[in-house]
Amino acid sequence: MTMIRRMKRSVGLAAVAMTLSGAVAFPQPVRAPANANRPALEQQFRERVAKLAQQRIGLSDAQMTQLDQSNARFAPQLNRIAMQERQTRQALRMEMTSPSPNQERVNALIDQSLQLQQQRITIVQQEQKDLARFMSPVQRARYIALQQQFRRRAQELARQDPAQRGMVPQGIRPGLKKIR
Repeated sequence: MTMIRRMKRSVGLAAVAMTLSGAVAFPQPVRAPANANRPALEQQFRERVAKLAQQRIGLSDAQMTQLDQSNARFAPQLNRIAMQERQTRQALRMEMTSPSPNQERVNALIDQSLQLQQQRITIVQQEQKDLARFMSPVQRARYIALQQQFRRRAQELARQDPAQRGMVPQGIRPGLKKIR
């Protein structure tokens, strides 16, 4: 397997691992036999992602332990902020598409969006300060680049038709009711 194909495959696996970890919410596939061993599969993905990150960033085992601890501290906060930002954007979109948007509500949603962005920036700064304790600047830059690759891949997967992701049984189109 060529280096590029391995990298693409690894990024794909990492995106799936992020999806499984709750970073991005997708509808769950309806496949009983495949899901019977889900916890073990999720653990395998997490291990592959960790190994990929360790190799790409050049982290020692001790650094990986510290990275796991840092992620355990900051990931829930960042996931919570991302969810709140998404909800705020949805509410703003709904308000703006109404026949007569409520000016005060739109203003409040814009303010809320800005506050959430500030909170996210504060958390990312705290996370970077924590990472600087055990990573070199080059390792942190590589880690940021790897995170961005994961996010882009997850966004690509989110934009795909669920049938392309293998999430919908064949013959059923998303958004349409099955006629009995």
